[in-house]
Amino acid sequence: MSEITLNAEIRTQVGKKAQALRREGKVPGIYYGHGKSNITVTLSEIALKPLYSTTATHVINLKLSDGSSHVCILRDVQFDPVTERPIHFDLFGLNENEELTIEVPVKLIGGTPKGVKDGGILQHVMHRVEVSCLPRFIPDHIEVDIENLEINRSIHVRNLSIPNVTILANENSTVVAVVPPVVIKEPETAAAAPTGETPAEPEVIAKGKKVEEGAEEGAAKPEKTEKAEKK
Repeated sequence: MSEITLNAEIRTQVGKKAQALRREGKVPGIYYGHGKSNITVTLSEIALKPLYSTTATHVINLKLSDGSSHVCILRDVQFDPVTERPIHFDLFGLNENEELTIEVPVKLIGGTPKGVKDGGILQHVMHRVEVSCLPRFIPDHIEVDIENLEINRSIHVRNLSIPNVTILANENSTVVAVVPPVVIKEPETAAAAPTGETPAEPEVIAKGKKVEEGAEEGAAKPEKTEKAEKK
């Protein structure tokens, strides 16, 4: 378990007034816990970044401007959907004698798996695993060795083992696997005509009036004969 010390200020600006803090490069947040009073705090954006930009789990030694200290973890960070900058954070206070539920990142070790070297594809399915433990046993991450993982082989939650930690995720869930490569079949082309033969042309139906039987198409019609002389 890695620890990090943060110096935060107790804030009085709440609601819309917190916008002024963000313009100054500060992020409003709240500290809370079981049986603890909520404390509104603020951190500089630079100080907060190491907590959410890493995959490791940190236990925070929070030192406030009133001289008090609190042991906590980062529970949540909210981001602006446009700028993607943090706009609020939650810190959860820890009791050293009380177990907590937390998600721990999964870290793959061992380099390139044997199955990938044989042409397979690595699929990292679970990036975080939910566990329960006392604060002092919170792991930075869960290491999963994939060096000998072959094609059509998987590592499941039931294969994980962490001292002093209870894994809460479904034991049958897949953490990582190596699957066969995907083969894309090309569409079948139409059979070519035998050599020397010309493909039959489609029959064309002429438009216009029907040609009278016995007359050649395009031949002029006979002119009308003059009336016979009167007798």
